[in-house]
Amino acid sequence: MEVKPENTMGGRIASIDALRGFDMFWISGGEGIIHSLYRVFQNPVTGALDRQFHHVRWEGFHFYDLIFPLFLFVVGVVLPFSLTRRLERGANRGELYRHLVRRLLLLLVLGLVYEGLLDFNFHDLRIAGVLQRIAICYFIAALIVMNTSIRNQAITAGAILVGYWIILLVIPVPGVGAGVLTPEGNLAGFLDRRLLPGPFCCYHYGDNEGVLSTIPAVATTLLGVLAGHWLRSNQSPARKTRGLALAGIACLIAGLVWGFAFPIIKNLWTSSYVLFAGGWSLLLLAGFYWVIDVRGYRRWAYFFTVIGLNAITIYVAWRLFNFRTVTEIFVHGFIDYLGPFKPLFWSLSVAATAWLFLWFLHRQKIYLKV
Repeated sequence: MEVKPENTMGGRIASIDALRGFDMFWISGGEGIIHSLYRVFQNPVTGALDRQFHHVRWEGFHFYDLIFPLFLFVVGVVLPFSLTRRLERGANRGELYRHLVRRLLLLLVLGLVYEGLLDFNFHDLRIAGVLQRIAICYFIAALIVMNTSIRNQAITAGAILVGYWIILLVIPVPGVGAGVLTPEGNLAGFLDRRLLPGPFCCYHYGDNEGVLSTIPAVATTLLGVLAGHWLRSNQSPARKTRGLALAGIACLIAGLVWGFAFPIIKNLWTSSYVLFAGGWSLLLLAGFYWVIDVRGYRRWAYFFTVIGLNAITIYVAWRLFNFRTVTEIFVHGFIDYLGPFKPLFWSLSVAATAWLFLWFLHRQKIYLKV
């Protein structure tokens, strides 16, 4: 969400906007740059990098599998700044609840528009989606933040992860049995086939943002909430950084260990996946916070900050508008003369067009507030 977090001293925590922008960059042109780099310079290094920008087919983890949970994590990080701070200052709770409901409904509608609502082809309209999951996770996590203590927020996150594991472990799928985590036989996919009309993404037997798997995604957001509380605390910047890094390492280890019993599967958003992705999210937040806010090296992050301030905007615009057509206007006269470097230059140009669009909005102080 495009909320402007503040630190305990009243200044902006720039690293949160930059981290959000870093995350969104990879699905707004950055991924294409990596794939084009491999096509131009084929070697083991670029090949390994290229593979990291493809989702794993089922079990396992690539860098590209971090993009969505990292965004939900950052949504959670902002909540203590946007809600807890307001409550501490005596904000009207009824007004805050109305604000949360408005955001929930706006994101749900925007998500359906992203999936093709305006095509009026309701038979092929996907009901689930990224923005829909963001809306639900934001709303539920916000309610938890407003009505529970930090300790109970941590307990809730843990209970969700354990409860989801138990649900998938003990509840049988008709004709298959309990504890089956294959694409064809898992409980989450079975419920999606019964409850969700329209097409699925991103596997045939269920939806990547399906009904049951949204529950552990709330825990991903709550991990961000706990990190946000830690950043708002009165601890020294160095200790905040160490705390985030140590928590990240602990989550990585816990996710890997749990993965032996409950495999890391993004399409099911398994509890081990939540912890493993959460570990990387915490480490990235620690690194961005230390470099940008503690050490004060901010200029390099301006590129990502521009994206992060309008993250929802670029996500929707990348789907609804054709940045390639605009790019073609400027490069069509000479790009064919670049030979084997044409794919790489094209990907860089399209990403630059999208960034300049966001830069223009930023200069005009235009931000999508949902």
